[in-house]
Amino acid sequence: MLLAGAGALPARAREPQRLLALGDSLTAGYGLPRGQGFVPQLQAALAARGRAVRVLDGGVSGDTMAGGAARLDWALADRPQAAIVALGGNDGLRGLPVAQMAAALESILARLEARRIPTLLAGMHAPPNLGADYARAFHAVFTEAAARRPALVFMPFFLEGVAGDPSLNQPDGIHPNAAGVAEMVRRILPLVEQVLDRAAAQAAG
Repeated sequence: MLLAGAGALPARAREPQRLLALGDSLTAGYGLPRGQGFVPQLQAALAARGRAVRVLDGGVSGDTMAGGAARLDWALADRPQAAIVALGGNDGLRGLPVAQMAAALESILARLEARRIPTLLAGMHAPPNLGADYARAFHAVFTEAAARRPALVFMPFFLEGVAGDPSLNQPDGIHPNAAGVAEMVRRILPLVEQVLDRAAAQAAG
């Protein structure tokens, strides 16, 4: 029995970490060939760093922050050990009330916190045509949520270095192309590794 138990240990040690990417079309890989979206590119980048990670695709094109909050329990059924929350872009595109988005984000973060799931929050900017006041209030939703939770890993803008660059975006000017996704992954990778390290430390007790 002891030998059998010892033989099972390496298999458990190789079990990949489960990382939930809760998002919208930016994580779902809208308009991209299979394998070139955010989830597969992030998983490949982590593998190249020697990390065994299964990135769970929780991206739904067109989803809002409230939509993400509504389906979070379903996404948690896959028992993720760490999470990325990357929502809000569609709230801004539709000019939805900032207070509504803030309440939904609070619900998402509180439930992840209650389950002790280390989380990376990727912020978003509102389109400039909605005015400076809306843009400030919109971005403050993310910065204030991060300030209230010191343990949260925070990336202020998910599309940093990609938004506004025609060479990194599809013709719609909104969704990144494969090269744009690669740049997103490059920028977010160190932060993802932070939450994965925290998840591993928790699992180790």
